Amino acid sequence: MARLDVIEVFHGISFPGHLHTQESLQLAQKFSFKDTDILIASYPKSGTTWMQEIVTVISSKGDPNLSQTVPNWTRAPWLEQYYFSVLLEASSTTPRVITTHLPHHLLGPALQGSKAKVIYVSRNPKDVVVSFYHFHKMANFLPEAGTFSEFLNRFLEGTLSYGSWFDHIKGWTSQTATISNLLHITYEEMSLDLYGTIKRVSSFLQSNLVEDEVNNCVKHCSFSSMKNNKMVNYTLIDEAIIDHRKGSFMRKGKIGDWKNMFTEEQNQYFKSVFKSKMQDCTLEFVWEEPDKEETHAQTVNKAE
Repeated sequence: MARLDVIEVFHGISFPGHLHTQESLQLAQKFSFKDTDILIASYPKSGTTWMQEIVTVISSKGDPNLSQTVPNWTRAPWLEQYYFSVLLEASSTTPRVITTHLPHHLLGPALQGSKAKVIYVSRNPKDVVVSFYHFHKMANFLPEAGTFSEFLNRFLEGTLSYGSWFDHIKGWTSQTATISNLLHITYEEMSLDLYGTIKRVSSFLQSNLVEDEVNNCVKHCSFSSMKNNKMVNYTLIDEAIIDHRKGSFMRKGKIGDWKNMFTEEQNQYFKSVFKSKMQDCTLEFVWEEPDKEETHAQTVNKAE
């Protein structure tokens, strides 16, 4: 199923037709979750692959065998993609690990009443848009990226594939106060404190690890380890679909790379849109590496 130039519009949101059909998106909304399921939810380029790896290795008590022999899209398949049901039926992994990029307003009803554990992964949006831009340039199933200025405008307008980042993060994180089985982890936490993140996730999943197991998880979930793991870095995908000559799926893994792309004018425009759209949200974001000048977690109303 190539459909590289097809776009599926579902509830006003564009999805790449190479991976999604109207039927697969409808089935996702009707999916029957088990109480033992683990759901990883995120907006694209927010640390999804990293969390898939963390959950896999935690579930294996630090043993990297599964993560080094089975592709991440097979052991933690995307709920809304057309091949999901086939992979889930073929999988013997327990508990089931499922991934989604769907916004909460589309998937929330299916989760209602379920005790499935949800891990929502977010990342500061400036780094998201830069990473997503570079991915568009190598992913032949996504529309042309255009210039970074054009791409940034579409990101802020919410017209890119997978919809609005603002709606996505506000929709999912607004559930943390009312749903006890939802854990919010940020890309920056994984980058700055992988050990602490693994401890938090393992505790949430009620998967008790001894110190050696935690250390093994840290070793095999490091960015450099994942970048070199062909089960994670998408080099198994045909170049007609993802052209690795144009870039790397796991590019830098850095916080604050947006500074290498944003002009001052773009930064000011971003700040104004961000402040307007996030004024009712109290989330904090880390915008730069902590060893750099003027770096600290800032509330959304103080976005740089």
